[in-house]
Amino acid sequence: MKKNRIKKNDEVMVIAGNERGKTGKALKVFPEKNRVIVEGVNLRKRHTKPTQQNPQGGIIEKEASIHLSNVMPLDPKTGEPTRVNAQIVIDEKSGKKKTARVANKSGEMFT
Repeated sequence: MKKNRIKKNDEVMVIAGNERGKTGKALKVFPEKNRVIVEGVNLRKRHTKPTQQNPQGGIIEKEASIHLSNVMPLDPKTGEPTRVNAQIVIDEKSGKKKTARVANKSGEMFT
């Protein structure tokens, strides 16, 4: 299994499907299923019964997951969708080697 290019709290853009062109924050990533939940994208309505937590019940809109291949991370420098490379970086504190995600277009590191 290859390493995941998208992580939680990354800004991503949907590049395929009905929601193409929309951007949002990755709320949750499921690497084993190759799916991601993006804020404000792929909304689904759910009819819920009244419960103690939600005594009103009713219709709730919630984000559904979409496939990882349909989203691209946004470049931290330019804000455009970009591919991601891994780069080996030496940590200043411990002196150990670590892999960092780097944007292809600008060479900027993801935080």
